[in-house]
This record gives sequence, structure tokens and C-alpha cells, in this order.
Amino acid sequence: MSKTADNRLIVVGVLKGAHGVRGDVRVRSFTADPEAVFDFGPLLDEAGKVVLTPKSARPGKDHFIVRPKEQKQKEDWDAMRGTLLYVPRASLPEADEDEFYIEDLVGLDVYGGGSERAGRVRAVQDFGAGDLLEIDLTGGGSIFVPFTLADVPVVDIAARRVVVATLDEWMAAPDEEETPPEA
Repeated sequence: MSKTADNRLIVVGVLKGAHGVRGDVRVRSFTADPEAVFDFGPLLDEAGKVVLTPKSARPGKDHFIVRPKEQKQKEDWDAMRGTLLYVPRASLPEADEDEFYIEDLVGLDVYGGGSERAGRVRAVQDFGAGDLLEIDLTGGGSIFVPFTLADVPVVDIAARRVVVATLDEWMAAPDEEETPPEA
């Protein structure tokens, strides 16, 4: 992985505000193993500044109650509600063979059918129905492609490329889309 990629900050959680009046704070984890959010060292803001250094954490209803090293008043933690918590990409464990972090897809070249470069992955989005690759097309514009094995059969992190099986299907212009027959 390149040095630039190692310096990227990856979102792993969010502050949910203060818990009580003794300086504890609530944190919601976005990691696959929720407790792993505390394994990566201090939690940072989007600029890379330390926001929270957990001393201890215990489970809450849909979050963790964290005793932080940083001393802040209840009002200060409440004012930070909604702050995304990041860690450097380099602090995450290496993915196993045939595994990758979703964030590692960003910036990969996209090939239609495997042979022709069609664009680059801008982002991976999830609007509630599953992951979508947002692809900036080489000819301009962008499209969303479902991130499924059928639609994206090849992900080659080492070669920095993904293959979309039927890219033309997702690039149909609005006037080319099928319209349902009138009754």
C-alpha cells in the first residue's frame, strides 16, 4: 500500500455526546466488531487532531460509554455530538488474502468487461439497500453500480482495478431506458 494511502483517515465511529456529568462520553462504533473501535489508539477528527483517547469503555444500548483521557465538561462533549471519529489507515490491521477494506476501493480504476478502462471509483455509498460503487466515468459524468459479485466480479487491490461485468447496462441514457408498456 502506498504511503499516501497509509496517511488517509478512516471513519470508525461517531461521538453521541456526554454520558452523565462526570466526563464520560458516548461513542457509536462503525467497525465490524464494535469493540474494535478502541483498538486503534486515539480517535481523531477529520483534520487528524486527537478528539478522544479512551481509558476504558463499557457497552451501552447502541453505543459505548467511554471514560476519556481528555478532560471536558458535559457541555463540551454535547457540543461535539455528531463528530465523526477517525483513525489512520495505517493503524488498521492488514486485510486477509481475498479481503479488503471498502475504503481501499476508492481511487481504483474501473474496467468494463475487463478490457477497457471506463473510469475510477470515487466513493462507496450505502443509501440503505447495500453498497454501491460511485464511478467517475472517463468520458464525464458518474454512475452508481451495485457492489455485488454479479455486477463487480473482479476486485484486484494489488493491480488497483475493479471490473464491472456489464458497465453498459448502468450507463444507459435516460431516454434509452425502457419504459413500461401502457395498459
